[in-house]
Amino acid sequence: MSNDTLVTVVGNVATAVEYKETASGGAARFRFAVTPRKWDREQGAWVDGHTSFYTVWAWRALGANLAASVSVGEPLVVHGRLRVREDEREGVRKIFVDIDAVAVGHDLSRGTAAFRRVSKGDPGLVERRPGGARGGERGGERKEELVS
Repeated sequence: MSNDTLVTVVGNVATAVEYKETASGGAARFRFAVTPRKWDREQGAWVDGHTSFYTVWAWRALGANLAASVSVGEPLVVHGRLRVREDEREGVRKIFVDIDAVAVGHDLSRGTAAFRRVSKGDPGLVERRPGGARGGERGGERKEELVS
């Protein structure tokens, strides 16, 4: 058993998903914004807390599927290994917080989603569809639909 710190965070996609093919498979990353909301009794309203930003990394099929499925502003649930690192940039020490994603899904408490299975090696996986969403079918390729 490893000593990794696993976290589950709920928030919104803050930047476009960047996807690159690497020697060990695909890699995707994006910035993720998490803002807690609290009930303020004095104001009688919900108020936003401080927003935390994470860089989410996803590898292989998860990375490709993220690039094909996720757009800026969409609400997600991200589960993965927390990585905190320090770096010096332009003479200033900074702390970066990354999440190596194990699972990612749309937050269905805030909307609906349609799941599509994709075949391994699907070259149409990371193409943009009309209207801004990515992924989808190419002529002649078969996709399985999730049936409940």
